[in-house]
Amino acid sequence: MKELIEKISSYNIFNNFLPGVLFVIIAKYFTSYDFIQGDILYGLFLYYFIGIIISRFGSVAIENTLKKWKFIRSADYKDYIKVQKKDNKIDVLLEARNMFRTFCSMGFLLLILKLYEYISIKFCFCDTATSILLIVSIFVLFLFSYRKQSDYIRRRVENQKDETDDASS
Repeated sequence: MKELIEKISSYNIFNNFLPGVLFVIIAKYFTSYDFIQGDILYGLFLYYFIGIIISRFGSVAIENTLKKWKFIRSADYKDYIKVQKKDNKIDVLLEARNMFRTFCSMGFLLLILKLYEYISIKFCFCDTATSILLIVSIFVLFLFSYRKQSDYIRRRVENQKDETDDASS
């Protein structure tokens, strides 16, 4: 267990675990949903998974929407890679930016949960429909996250390949 804890990065704590824990706590006080677990180990995994969902929603939905609205702009990826090699503070700034995005996502998803609670009471959704909607939503979210991560890896490989080709010329 100690080795597992040592391998957990600050990114995982601030962008996955902490938002999951906060989401569960805030949801308990502002909705009728209580996700808090009595079993600590089970709770840690659940809160981490909830945090991953929050983080991925922020990455896939919130970030892309804000880029389309021109609320945020990103640097060209090749420029980012070059600067990252020279300025190690970029990684710290990127981690902080991702944490803010994740907290935005958490707030938005708490609003969605509250809205869902209100609508489900008003229209009496059945548990089966809710479960299916949740599972499909999680599937689609991770499908788009997988695509985004694959594109990220591909761009890094292409950038390294370009640098190798340029150096050998």
